[in-house]
Amino acid sequence: MESAAGPPAARVTTMTRFLNDYKRYVDLNLIFDSENDFLYRQKGQLKLDNTILEEFLPLLVTSVLFDGRLVSGLFVGPASCFSGVRFESAVLRPRPGAGMQIRQKDHDFVIARPLFIRASHDADFNESVTGKTRIAYVAAECKTNLDKTMFQEAAATALDVKLTTPAARYYLLCEWLDMTPINSGITAIDEIIVLRKAKRLPANTRRFFSTAVGRKENRALFAAYLDDHPFAPDTFLRFLEHIQKLIAESGENDVLARGYF
Repeated sequence: MESAAGPPAARVTTMTRFLNDYKRYVDLNLIFDSENDFLYRQKGQLKLDNTILEEFLPLLVTSVLFDGRLVSGLFVGPASCFSGVRFESAVLRPRPGAGMQIRQKDHDFVIARPLFIRASHDADFNESVTGKTRIAYVAAECKTNLDKTMFQEAAATALDVKLTTPAARYYLLCEWLDMTPINSGITAIDEIIVLRKAKRLPANTRRFFSTAVGRKENRALFAAYLDDHPFAPDTFLRFLEHIQKLIAESGENDVLARGYF
């Protein structure tokens, strides 16, 4: 994972520092310091803070792994990808392409390629239907606070991804842990990475943040918690190493050279 611009660890550290500065500004100066309670209470629905990671990951991956240049035909970023197909036709009620309908799933981050699927009842593909989607080889979901419900949803999505693409990898990235850790090995999730290496502030503390007065009185506490638990560069480096390993995997010749698979 070396590059012309320097060791990747140094680049990841620099990019993570910029991420911390920007995320702190949004979390603290924009949302927390707002004298209107609307931003704090509706930040999840407005996606003010939880899309920052979705915007950061493509920049990180393309900068560190691809030296800022995308591989031809490869898509890196948030996207909808293939998760299944169904055929809405019947024995006495044929439809063009057997009524093929492609099912897709939105992902916060993918490394994917375009996929075109064509179906017809005719060997010459007369009255065919062509569907366009993407096939994800790496998929990741980004969560601000990971709770048990989100974990279960991610586990179901990971299984769905791997049923359609067995070679795919699925990761769950979160800022704060809001649940008792569960072994991801019992699921189809390849790994859960806690980017700040910290738990979410407890509910009995967060209850003071629901009003502008409460936030003002507890600003120092919240600011200190952000500063004490920044995004850790080594967590992003671990995610990149997973991707790098997947990219480096090759076919049978490599297996024979290693002697194991």
